[in-house]
Amino acid sequence: MVKKLLQNKFIVVVEQDEDGYFVASVPALPGCHTQAKTFPELRDRVRDAIRLCLQVSKTNPQYRERIRRFAYEPSFVGMELVTL
Repeated sequence: MVKKLLQNKFIVVVEQDEDGYFVASVPALPGCHTQAKTFPELRDRVRDAIRLCLQVSKTNPQYRERIRRFAYEPSFVGMELVTL
């Protein structure tokens, strides 16, 4: 995780909700989420959210502990449509 923070590269999980909004989560930074109506807008917003979380991590030891305890780096396995 420290290596990832030093490189400033983050895996972002993106989904589209039932209203058509794009929703982004950054698993390496617990609580780092944002949403937008368009994908280009989402990219800008997720960068801002990451910057904010990194700023908080510099001054807030509780948030640094959350990163240490709850952050994870997902690896994409795939998607599957299940029909019942």
